[in-house]
This record gives sequence, structure tokens and C-alpha cells, in this order.
Amino acid sequence: MFEQLVDALPTVRGCRGRPRRWPHKLHADKGYDFARCRAHLRKLGITARIARRGIERNDRLGRHRWVVERTHAWLAAFGKLRTRFERRIDVHVALLSLACCVICVRHLTPFC
Repeated sequence: MFEQLVDALPTVRGCRGRPRRWPHKLHADKGYDFARCRAHLRKLGITARIARRGIERNDRLGRHRWVVERTHAWLAAFGKLRTRFERRIDVHVALLSLACCVICVRHLTPFC
């Protein structure tokens, strides 16, 4: 699954010129500390920032991990998305898209 997830990453925009196909580096948990995961990233030219199991702590991933945890918390505020009840993936993706739109509107509108 890891390889499919990395291969499905969209192009990285932000600098002038043609968008990069892959990011410069990828931050991941200790759960992805496998030789095949590191080899796949190396093959694509991505620097792996994965804490090694039993050797390193997750502290250096703190600020990157916080963004992911915060996003999960925002989506968990929508009860139906906390646990996937929908059998059809297209309905679940539609609900996720609506939740993301609501979250963006809440953060973009000023508090009056």
C-alpha cells in the first residue's frame, strides 16, 4: 500500500518552471520503517525522513506530525466521518470533500 500511496502523490507546485513530480523529502512514522519503503523512496529520488524503530524517537517529526493530527481532529468533528459507515467509497469521498469545504469556509470567514 505504501508504494501505491507514494505513486499517487500529485505534482508539487510552488517554484518557477515545471512542477516537480515528487517532493524533495517525505516525513513518516516509525510504522513505515521498512527496507522496501526506504528503497522505493530512494528509487524515486525522495529523501526519507522516517524515524527508525527502537533507535530514534518521533520528536523530530513533531511539527510535521502536528499538521496531520490537527487535520484528523478537524475531520473527526464531523461524526459521520469519524468512523466510515458508508459502504460506497464515492459517497465517503463526497462527504470528505464537503467537510473540507466547511472547514475552509470556517477558517476563511472572519469572526464577527
